[in-house]
Parts: sequence; C-alpha cells; structure tokens
Amino acid sequence: MDQAKQLLMIVELGGYPDYSPLYLSLGYDVEVVTSGRKAISYLKTHRPAAVVAEFNYMPDFRDRMGWLESVLATLQQMPQTRMVVFYQPDEQEQLNKLRQRFANFTALPQPVDATALEAALR
Repeated sequence: MDQAKQLLMIVELGGYPDYSPLYLSLGYDVEVVTSGRKAISYLKTHRPAAVVAEFNYMPDFRDRMGWLESVLATLQQMPQTRMVVFYQPDEQEQLNKLRQRFANFTALPQPVDATALEAALR
C-alpha cells in the first residue's frame, strides 16, 4: 500500500499560483478536482491528509453559502484531515459566518503567503 500522504486540491475558479510544487515538497501526492461535487465524490472513497480549497461565496444558494459548506460538512467525519481555505479579503464577512458553523480550518487570504500555507500543512 502506498504510504504517501494524499492532498485534495479543489480548484473551482483559481486565479492564484499553483502550489503543487510546495505540496510535493511536503510529501503529499496531489489530486486535483474542479468542483465541490467532484470533491465530495472523492471524499466518499478517500481520506486525504489535507484538503486545500477556495472559498467562493455564492449568494444565489438558498440554504448554504456555497459548495465549500458541503465539503466541510463531509470533512467533519475526518477530524485528522487538515483543511486550508483560500479566500478573497472582501469575502471576510461571509467567511466569518461559515466559520461559526465550521471552525476546524485554516483560512488564508489571497494573495496566499506560501510560508503560511506551508505551516498550515505541516
């Protein structure tokens, strides 16, 4: 069985640097998905050591703030998984509301400080 740590990277909109070299240098095997739906499907059959995602506030969702909320709910069953969320500073208020429900993640404002990202994943 492969002993490498798995990192799930959820890139929906992107617009920030590819941190894959950093993830690889930390010993992670990286799996990239492009939607919350694909992430949840992946999490049904895998238990990654870390998940890195972006917070994209979606005001048109009636019952939640966006797909990230569903991913965080799924990750509650995996307390050992580290969760890092990239967010736009102008969405801080919405992120704070999300944190009231799901507090177990590290939030990093964009542009992301690679040193802070590395520290969150160690």
